[in-house]
Amino acid sequence: MTKQILVTLSLALLATLASAEFVTLQRAHEIALSDFRAPQSVNGTLGISRCAGCEPGSYRVTSRTRYVVNKRDVDLAEFRRLVSLVRERSSVAVTVLHHQESDTITLVQVTLRGIDQD
Repeated sequence: MTKQILVTLSLALLATLASAEFVTLQRAHEIALSDFRAPQSVNGTLGISRCAGCEPGSYRVTSRTRYVVNKRDVDLAEFRRLVSLVRERSSVAVTVLHHQESDTITLVQVTLRGIDQD
């Protein structure tokens, strides 16, 4: 009898958890560097095209936006310098995290092979 009660309570708990509403806080976009426009200033905007021929979207960056190259945090000027060295821009992916509630970009990340960061 106790076992049946525990099983029933467990199933009820699982059903409650399964029906919980999940909220997306951040959305990740992975795009080619050729479809990415870096911001000009710390509190500016960046542009991304989600598909070939699509109209680019503009997203707000702030002083809290992180720029990461090869798993190392860099400032915006260094990020712009390093991505400007890439010749085959369509073969390099950029990951952009968009915070839904604040409508700002929180992270821009890229891995560059053969680019010296020093």
